[in-house]
Amino acid sequence: MIKVLYSAALLFAGFTTLAHADAVGVRDFTVPQSENGRALKTVVWYPAETNGKVEIVGENPAFLGIPAIRNALPDAAAHPLVVLSHGYGGSWRNLSWLAAELVTKGYVVAATDHPGTTTFDRSRTEAAKLWERPRDLSRLIDALLADKELGSRIDGKRIAAIGHSLGGWTVAALAGARVDAERFAADCEAKTSPRACALSHELGLDSTGEARKTLEGDLRDPRIGAVVSLDLGLARSFSPESLAAVTVPMLIFGAGIDVGGLPADLESGYLAAKLPMATREYVVVADAMHFSFLQLCKPGAVELIEERSPGDGVACKDGGTRGRAAIRREVTDRIATFLGATLP
Repeated sequence: MIKVLYSAALLFAGFTTLAHADAVGVRDFTVPQSENGRALKTVVWYPAETNGKVEIVGENPAFLGIPAIRNALPDAAAHPLVVLSHGYGGSWRNLSWLAAELVTKGYVVAATDHPGTTTFDRSRTEAAKLWERPRDLSRLIDALLADKELGSRIDGKRIAAIGHSLGGWTVAALAGARVDAERFAADCEAKTSPRACALSHELGLDSTGEARKTLEGDLRDPRIGAVVSLDLGLARSFSPESLAAVTVPMLIFGAGIDVGGLPADLESGYLAAKLPMATREYVVVADAMHFSFLQLCKPGAVELIEERSPGDGVACKDGGTRGRAAIRREVTDRIATFLGATLP
């Protein structure tokens, strides 16, 4: 949700090197534009045969990338699928670390760029179609299952969705959370969540007519069997009634240190309080900040970012003494346990 990610990613995109990968395959995948939706640039990570050239994927001068085998032959098994949704102004790269971790645990993982709210596509028209974000993921699932090579490597009965920031909102909508725009406007009048409310117009939450009807419609995908939210924003746009009716198991992470007007108790905490207690788990990572759920930063990254874009170095800052790697270890372990229980 915080716009600094856009600046940092735009400044430092596009650098790769060589390293070793442990049977993690990666390939580009495009969902073509159609009558049902927009074109989607996607990267798919998957368990692979070990032969092939290795490269570091998604690295730049500030952020570390992930070692993987480009266009490797997928292994012969059918694996559960996880689709990833980035935050406002982010990209498919942001959760690459998690994608690689999940691949080593036996998942196929697909991360797409959401047009209008991604680093290299800032179309206001597309950004205001907030409902298209969950639809993007549904269309991505359709395309993957239909793909001649990857489709047979996916178990269509075991699908999960994970999102960070606005991506957390996206995957919650896939689980059945529904927008109540009038209620959210009243919430913003009370200045409950000022950072999220500041983006209301840009993301179309103040839309009218058919656009509002679509935004407030049912965006649920019944194929989604589990959802993980990483410090989401715009949670308060969801109606309490729709959240109470969600049956999809959901693991919710909140960042214990607020750095951008998205305090966990007002966003992730709201989601956790309104969902059925029996099917949700809520974890506040006390020493995490909003960007602690993203890629590892290189030494000197804060200074490098600050030099080019003052104020945006927060994208590489974490709280406490553990550091981002340890925070990610906790998050990965909890996600793996959760998915193992909900997608057996």
